[in-house]
Amino acid sequence: MRLTPAALGATGLCAAMLAGCAGANEHEENEAMSVQLLNPPGLQENPGFSQVAVVTGNVRTVYVGGQNAVDASGAIVGEGDIRAQTEQVLRNVELALAGAGARLEHVVKWSVYIVEGQSPQAGFEAFQRAWGDRPDPPLVTVVFVAGLAHPGFLVELEAIAVVPQD
Repeated sequence: MRLTPAALGATGLCAAMLAGCAGANEHEENEAMSVQLLNPPGLQENPGFSQVAVVTGNVRTVYVGGQNAVDASGAIVGEGDIRAQTEQVLRNVELALAGAGARLEHVVKWSVYIVEGQSPQAGFEAFQRAWGDRPDPPLVTVVFVAGLAHPGFLVELEAIAVVPQD
């Protein structure tokens, strides 16, 4: 059996959720949150992403499912334009995070799906504008796929955020 990129992504997300659930009661409720983004020796150090995220303390984890370039009415924004679509997708991710009491700076892991044949550079530039110059970039996985849920979609983003609790 051969797994598709979508199946691999779903498998990884399920593993992450299970791992998060497994350690849910390991910390005292009053322990401060700590997010450590690492580039261990022997792994590539890249200013655009980190290799490992270690989260400890009293936190809430927010999983944002795949967001596409649609507005609130469901209309596709930026048909044929990966930069415009990435900007809309990031707005949607920010709205989803806000709905769960999180912000972009809480994101520790991004999964990016780009339709084959699209240049990721324009999308990456939109992403960099939204992310800004925050230190310690999060983990990032980029996958090129044959297609997304609608033929007009060029990019999709998923996010995992870790929010400190009082």
